[in-house]
This record gives sequence, C-alpha cells and structure tokens, in this order.
Amino acid sequence: MSEDVVIQLGQDALKTLAMLSAPLLLSTLVIGLIISIFQALTQINENTLTFVPKMAVIGIVLVLAGPWMLDTMSNYTVNLFDSIATIVRGP
Repeated sequence: MSEDVVIQLGQDALKTLAMLSAPLLLSTLVIGLIISIFQALTQINENTLTFVPKMAVIGIVLVLAGPWMLDTMSNYTVNLFDSIATIVRGP
C-alpha cells in the first residue's frame, strides 16, 4: 500500500466525518448563539436554559437528518470494503 492510497483514505474518512457531524454541530452552534444573546439581553444566567434547547434541537436534527447520515456512512463503508482488494494489492 503506497503513501498516496493512505493519504486518500484519510482524506475520504475526514471528509465523511465532517459531512456527518456538520448538521449537528451547526444546529447546536446556532441555538447556542441565539440563547446566549437572549441571556445577555435578559441577564438570566441559567445553565439548563442552554442545555435543554440544545438537546431538543439535536434530537430533531437526528430525526430529520438521520436517514441521510446513515446512508452516507453505509455508502462510505461499502465503498471502503469493495476497494480492500485493490488497496492491499497496490499498483
């Protein structure tokens, strides 16, 4: 297995990881920002005020984007297993 193949596998894994984690991270970032602005305006410092909406949004995003995330991960895994023979043999 050459260095180019290892680098390509690493890049594909990182790209897939970024695609799968982006919906969850971006939604919690937006909700956290909105709640932080709300807390700054009202001067309410309650830790559960940030925790509960974030958990609710994560649940909603998982329900909405879960099938896409599962499909993306399974496609990546199937492609990786299909290419094992060519990866091990090399050029």
